[in-house]
Amino acid sequence: MGFIDKVKGIFKRSDKAEAAPAPGKEAPAKEAVTKVAEFPADSPIDGYVPGLGAPPGGKINLAIYWAAGCGGCDVSVLDTDEKILNVSDMSNIVMWPIAVDGKEKDIEAMEDGEITVAIINGAIRNSENEHMAKLLRKKSQILVSYGACACLGGSPALANLVPGGHKEIKDHVYSKVPSSANFLADSGKKIEDVMPRPVYEAPEGTLTLPVLYDTVKTLDQTVDVDYYIPGCPPTQKSIAQLLNALVGFVYKGEALPPKGTVIGVLAKSLCEECHRHKENRRITNVYEPHEVMNVDHDLCLLDQGILCLGAGTIAGCGAPCTKADQPCRGCYGPTQPVSEQGASVFTAIASLFPVQANDATMDEDDMDEIMSVINDPLGYFYAFSMSKSLIKRAVKEGGQ
Repeated sequence: MGFIDKVKGIFKRSDKAEAAPAPGKEAPAKEAVTKVAEFPADSPIDGYVPGLGAPPGGKINLAIYWAAGCGGCDVSVLDTDEKILNVSDMSNIVMWPIAVDGKEKDIEAMEDGEITVAIINGAIRNSENEHMAKLLRKKSQILVSYGACACLGGSPALANLVPGGHKEIKDHVYSKVPSSANFLADSGKKIEDVMPRPVYEAPEGTLTLPVLYDTVKTLDQTVDVDYYIPGCPPTQKSIAQLLNALVGFVYKGEALPPKGTVIGVLAKSLCEECHRHKENRRITNVYEPHEVMNVDHDLCLLDQGILCLGAGTIAGCGAPCTKADQPCRGCYGPTQPVSEQGASVFTAIASLFPVQANDATMDEDDMDEIMSVINDPLGYFYAFSMSKSLIKRAVKEGGQ
């Protein structure tokens, strides 16, 4: 059977008799606490295992949903290469908007818990995201928060920094950007004429659009989550570890990791995983990566004045960015003891300023001048974690 024919097997929806897990299988316990899972390097099913065939209890149902995100997480699932065929052997995909013609009504018609595993990537940005997250939670035994946006808020959560919320954002997009402003001026239309409406009565019937929320949330701020896989996007290694656990669970009845486990990370910081050596040099200038022409490939980027978030970011990705002379931007989230990633990183960087007694004199104005080089400090230090920060969103003086 050819590759295309094999992949087509993914798209067949299972009967209800096949949807139930094999005897003895249970979803993870609800009371388990969040923890890091470190899988053995020689864990089985690390690559493609040919000829797995259907599990003893029949294929499980699998759903994948894309909320507020860029689509990179969906592509990363395909980056598993031939391992996607193990997914074909193991499961029937009942929903995957970019690949399968599964409908919302089909999911609604399923019994609660009929989906064994649902994987949701993207933040919760609008009413449709929230509705689908709650629907898939209800219909699924296991829910996986997949990627930085689902786990931390990601880039969409930077919208939380806009004081006026979704109204200010839409007003800017539809009336302030040059293309919109020029269109309004040339056409004589008003902003009300072009602003999207949640409900519109057309001759063909009622049309609806999702309602945009003021605050972008993580998946677990909306529904109960069983497992987390961070990253922008998660690496092949992280995805393989998830598949390892699922294959063991589905085919052998092996216990899944405790509920709340963060898959694909290590109990240390990215700095400890990075190949670069650190000298803890004092920072007297701050640079963007493109401003340093001759980057030392072996020296810590912070020692070279290039802002890197590795000190406050959990390890597990393999540090591919720093290997390519680019700083860590924190997409895997904070280290285990830390809840406020941005503040943690800022503190680590501030400790490198010349403030000790034997350092050259530097007053507060000098520090402000150094930090003024960073055009968008909040956007830099909270590029992925705004929804999980203590800040959470911008606040106007005198009110929310």
